[in-house]
Amino acid sequence: SLFMMSLPVQEEERYIHANNRPLNLPYQYADNAIRTSKYNVFSFLPLNLFEQFQRLANAYFLVLLILQLIPEISSLSWFTTVVPLLLVLTMTAVKDASDDINRHRSDKQVNNRRVDVLIDGELRSEKWMNVQVGDVIKLENNQFVTADLLLLTSSEPLNLVYIETAELDGTFILKCVFPTGEVRCEPPNNRLDKFKGTLTVNGQTYALDNDKVLLRGCTLRNTEWCFGLVVFGGPDTKLMQSSGKTVFKRTSIDGLMNVLVLCIFGFLAVMCSILAVGNAIWEVREGSVFIAFLPRPNGVNAGFSAFLTFWSYVIILNTVVPISLYVSVEIIRLGNSFYIDWDRKMYYPKSDTPAQARTTTLNEELGQIKYIFSDKTGTLTQNIMTFNKCSINGKSYGRSIGEKTQTVDFTWNELADPKFVFHDPSLVELVREGDLAAQHFFRLLALCHTVMPEEKTEGELYYQAQSPDEGALVTAARNFGFVFRSRTPESIRIMEMGQEVTYDLLAVLDFNNVRKRMSVIVRSPKGKLILFCKGADTIVYERLHPSCLKLKDTTTSHLNEYAGDGLRTLALAYKDLDDDYMEDWRRRHHEANIAMDGKEERLDELYEEIEKDLMLLGATAVEDKLQDGVPQTIEQLAKADIKIWVLTGDKQETAENIGYACNMLREDMTEVFIVAANTAEGVREELEKARRTMCPDAPDKPVVVEARAGLFWRQKTRKVEDEAVNGEYALVINGHSLAYALEKDLELELLRTACMCQTVICCRVTPLQKAQVVELVKHYKQAVTLAIGDGANDVSMIKAAHIGVGISGQEGMQAVLSSDYSFAQFRYLQRLLLVHGRWSYLRMCKFLRYFFYKNFTFTFVHFWYAFFCGFSAQTVYDEWFITLYNLVYTALPVLGMSLFDQDVNDRWSSQHPQLYSPGQLNLYFSKKAFVRCMMHSCYSSLILFFIPWAAMYDTVRDDGKDIVDYQSFALLAQTCLLIAVTIQLSLDTHYWTAVNQFFVWGSLSAYFAITFTMYSNGMFLIFTSTFPFIGTARNSLNQPNVWLTILLTSILCALPVVAYRFTLIQLWPTINDKVRHKVRKEALPAPAPRRPPVRRISTRRSGYAFSHAQGYGELVTSGRFLLRRPQKIRTDRGRGGGEVRRKQSAPKVWMRSR
Repeated sequence: SLFMMSLPVQEEERYIHANNRPLNLPYQYADNAIRTSKYNVFSFLPLNLFEQFQRLANAYFLVLLILQLIPEISSLSWFTTVVPLLLVLTMTAVKDASDDINRHRSDKQVNNRRVDVLIDGELRSEKWMNVQVGDVIKLENNQFVTADLLLLTSSEPLNLVYIETAELDGTFILKCVFPTGEVRCEPPNNRLDKFKGTLTVNGQTYALDNDKVLLRGCTLRNTEWCFGLVVFGGPDTKLMQSSGKTVFKRTSIDGLMNVLVLCIFGFLAVMCSILAVGNAIWEVREGSVFIAFLPRPNGVNAGFSAFLTFWSYVIILNTVVPISLYVSVEIIRLGNSFYIDWDRKMYYPKSDTPAQARTTTLNEELGQIKYIFSDKTGTLTQNIMTFNKCSINGKSYGRSIGEKTQTVDFTWNELADPKFVFHDPSLVELVREGDLAAQHFFRLLALCHTVMPEEKTEGELYYQAQSPDEGALVTAARNFGFVFRSRTPESIRIMEMGQEVTYDLLAVLDFNNVRKRMSVIVRSPKGKLILFCKGADTIVYERLHPSCLKLKDTTTSHLNEYAGDGLRTLALAYKDLDDDYMEDWRRRHHEANIAMDGKEERLDELYEEIEKDLMLLGATAVEDKLQDGVPQTIEQLAKADIKIWVLTGDKQETAENIGYACNMLREDMTEVFIVAANTAEGVREELEKARRTMCPDAPDKPVVVEARAGLFWRQKTRKVEDEAVNGEYALVINGHSLAYALEKDLELELLRTACMCQTVICCRVTPLQKAQVVELVKHYKQAVTLAIGDGANDVSMIKAAHIGVGISGQEGMQAVLSSDYSFAQFRYLQRLLLVHGRWSYLRMCKFLRYFFYKNFTFTFVHFWYAFFCGFSAQTVYDEWFITLYNLVYTALPVLGMSLFDQDVNDRWSSQHPQLYSPGQLNLYFSKKAFVRCMMHSCYSSLILFFIPWAAMYDTVRDDGKDIVDYQSFALLAQTCLLIAVTIQLSLDTHYWTAVNQFFVWGSLSAYFAITFTMYSNGMFLIFTSTFPFIGTARNSLNQPNVWLTILLTSILCALPVVAYRFTLIQLWPTINDKVRHKVRKEALPAPAPRRPPVRRISTRRSGYAFSHAQGYGELVTSGRFLLRRPQKIRTDRGRGGGEVRRKQSAPKVWMRSR
């Protein structure tokens, strides 16, 4: 049986013996080491070379090298291919090795962390990598969780363990834990929210679920220690399983480059075929004359000669295939990534968070974004709630926007939170004077919640709240003198204006998405029964006593005022209860609670019954603060013709409020459409109605353009064309409606209607729906998309978009870890796109245009020369010039331009967002631009060949000594070429730096220095066959007609370019031309001032402020979390296997929070 266990079969169920490594060993469970690296010392070279030769250009040059080793067809020395190929392979290998070394270091750092493991009855410090499934480990405060654990016990008196799980799910959950013996559970999987298993202790079997498991990726907080049993280790942990394989993202320029390289191969084949045919014709007509003194080898005729010539020209014209293109692109992308990392204007000092380019392959795509999909909470907002205003007994308190009032002094309250700020001293005075309504208001806030308190030292209170809203309300009550201190399942202890008061907690009527309210029923020390209720104003108003009508109208006006400020509100009410009625109600509540059938419905009826005839106390207004600069950023991005869609899990009212606060929604919009139907037909009707309102003349069916793209045009694409509308519209759609709208028969209607709108807000959406919306736009709009979020629920959206941006904020690092770029504030997105993205796109396009220009010009000169050398595959240049042309003479100048060039500086780029639009339209580099490049190269090559040829034909030196020969012509042709392409580079460069100057002049100087050295007597004497051009440089470059020829070719190459550009600027100036003209005339613009938020007049009501998950009322009243903590842990190891036993085996409750 042990042999069978060791077989690598598919695991269907996991058996674990606690603290018994010998029994667990035969199962061969994965150890706890993680490995994210790709290579090791032995596999690096073969694996890396295999990956590199999967690139078309590298594989082509390898074949080329093999061809060059065949003497019959090789007209170039082997080093002309080996040197560039080795350089490219080496540079790429060094980069890959560097990346993998960093991965090894990261893995080593994690795997070498220490943790205490229970071995042979004592705790030993072990490395994480040595921890095994079945081990019992001890975690201490602020330690990372080593593996997926079944929790056993903790140090806390209430057995509460606070676990930071924001990296997993951004929430906290109360966990109930049992002692362990033998565990049977599900095999490793990636479901973070589910766990199935059983626990057997002393013959008793218990069910295990996700509430009893602590996942790797969490951090222990505010807990001295806890013990856990390892159930999954290393690659089997749910975190590693759910990581999956990240989709490799490529830019649209990458895809275009692959297509162009394929076209270049075809073009090369055509050129070589033309020259091979020319060779056959020449051999028949002219070649026979030379047979007398150059006899052909046996069996070689004109046809075979043409065949050999074809392959010879494949070797000679190889420069048309850009081997150094890919490595140059990688260097440019790496450099532009460093600019993002180094940008101090994207550094957030409060959290010491710089911007980070987590990938180096997508920079230029940042300059082509058309759609942005943004999360709301924590992305547009800070996810920090502040108690801003309140309405008590018909009077409003708190500071209005723009109003200057003094800050309230809370020093009279020893238990006040020093971070709490309020701006209306009259409310404190009211509470301290003993106003009953005000005191009842804050008493409600101190009692009606599910917050967990922590008080390590006297007076130092920490609240662990289910949502930031609840924490803000309880903290407000604390500062106004009603301090929540502690709770048990049956009581709540608070300080009321310095006096300790304990209320009996009789029931918690918990919050859920249908009720949209929560209530508590308490008994005061005087024996008075009170029901306190807080909830959405519309829900609470329906349950008010008729006597509250006047107060309700006043409070409603205050709620509308708060809605205008974008605040999140709750209505507060109470009700005095009768003892006899309460006794009867509790009996019926107990019966409903233990009912097997219809439990939820019976409880809802009881809740409805008791929550009637409430007395209104007032309302709270909590501000979910916008991040700094969000409205201005959205405004600038809109000017750049970038459409922003908000995809949020929040409810409609809350999302709309933030939309108005961000200026995405405005009162002066033509119309804001709400889609909230509960059926597919209803959603269709609402979408069609909105579409017809915006564009009455639009056809019923969308215009879908079908095309083909990709390598060999195998990929079918469908694009829904944009439709023009008059006016500004917005669309708000709910999650349940979106589910219908994303179905196959409705998705195009949704896309069509949404794309007509300036703003789209999707509310109550799931992570999967977020990804589906992004995929829909990607698929049918063929536009570049960007997704930005800060939580684990945004990961699917971030991975689905072309570019994923993570905000490192309040909800952990999971979004950042899955993103391509990260920073701390939404406002930095403006600089990322309008400055870095636009520059990167501009530089990459300039590089590609110039790169293809210089290489095609170089190659076409060979093509023309073939007609004058009998198609003999003789090179027009010196072999060493061919070798060094791309590697030395032209490499650094183009890199300098591609790393430093900018049409206008960052300030002007931000001031004129319209400069961004050319990237969205692919104006700077496309198939048309590539064809124009080829035509330009063709013209330049004609000049660079025929002008030197005509100038040198039958020419002698001015002293009459020597007739011009092939070597002199080759030197002149290559010098003219290099100077002409350098002038073209200078014309393309807008922004000159000292580095650019050094690269340009340095490369020209290097050319002449190397040329004079290689053509010297010394080099000829040492390497006679390698350097045959002895004396050519000094004999040719001292002739005036040579320099005049160089000048003439340079002028003829540059003149049409200058004239064409001058004409375009004068007659059809682009937005870039206009702004650059403005730059020359005007001073640098001042930074845009921060505008104060503008008060919005609105009759809309803001939304319910609770979290949208089921509340924890049942758990806090269950009594499970207050059982006594074990005083001692004893470890017994028997023959049948070790178990961890405790003297008290009662279940424990564990809590994890952000």
